Amino acid sequence: MEFYHKPVLFHETIESLNIHPDGIYIDGTAGGGGHSLAIAQRLTTGKLLAIDQDPDAIEAASNRLKNYPCATVYRANFSHMDEAANKFNLVPVDGVLLDIGVSSFQFDNPERGFSYHADAPLDMRMSREGRSAKDVVNTLSEHELADILRKYGEESNARRIAAGIVRAREQAPIETTLQLADIVKESLPAAVRRKHGHPARKTFQALRIVVNGELDRLSEGLDAAFSILKPGGRLAVITFHSLEDRIVKKRMAQWCTGCTCPPDFPVCVCGKKPKAELIYKKGLAPTEEELKENPRSRSARLRVCSKL
Repeated sequence: MEFYHKPVLFHETIESLNIHPDGIYIDGTAGGGGHSLAIAQRLTTGKLLAIDQDPDAIEAASNRLKNYPCATVYRANFSHMDEAANKFNLVPVDGVLLDIGVSSFQFDNPERGFSYHADAPLDMRMSREGRSAKDVVNTLSEHELADILRKYGEESNARRIAAGIVRAREQAPIETTLQLADIVKESLPAAVRRKHGHPARKTFQALRIVVNGELDRLSEGLDAAFSILKPGGRLAVITFHSLEDRIVKKRMAQWCTGCTCPPDFPVCVCGKKPKAELIYKKGLAPTEEELKENPRSRSARLRVCSKL
């Protein structure tokens, strides 16, 4: 199966990077190479570092960028982009792009275990290394599972589902996606099962986030990106759910905050100055046209800041 990903807010993201032909840019989540290709096509003497932790993505991006000597493809988690950029002598950089979340390929390729629509091994590892979703559901306690579902899936029925998982695994290990999806369904009241959307969506989201340490990597990646930006450089981040967006929004707000003295002080005594400014005050959401073409974009949000 060819690595495929339909980028969301594509044109808005590329334009927001304000690409200079001689600039240095990092695509921290290369995926199939769509964003990377668009950046590379705008460069002359500039450089592009395309990073991804997924070996399938690295192969796809390498093929897509093979005719662009300005581009270097490197396997790593974007949280380590500062180390990667230093490795290739690409610091400081003019722009960083992060497209957070799961690619269309990962969702649509059953064997990767991200989807509750097809039966496959319960995996969910973006890097194909380390602890899998199967390990999580079969080893954590009921309390730990409920906490994960509540915290990362914002699942109001977390305790019911966690109890259902523990009961099921006492009979046999939970090994496949549909096996887990059925357990979630059976654990929920009938009224909840009838609601719009798949009843296992939040559970699968929570497990995916935990398996890949997504929120921690995002926090680390934001700091890594900002640390290697040159003055005037831009950081563009696309998120797909509220937990991610909250982290990005808060971190950018911190960078953009200046004096914190009480308003009745005649002069500033704290000496704090903003480190960045927002390009879009409230971020950008997909247009109605894009929502019709790509329903998966419905929760996407683009936030961009420029380093001062």
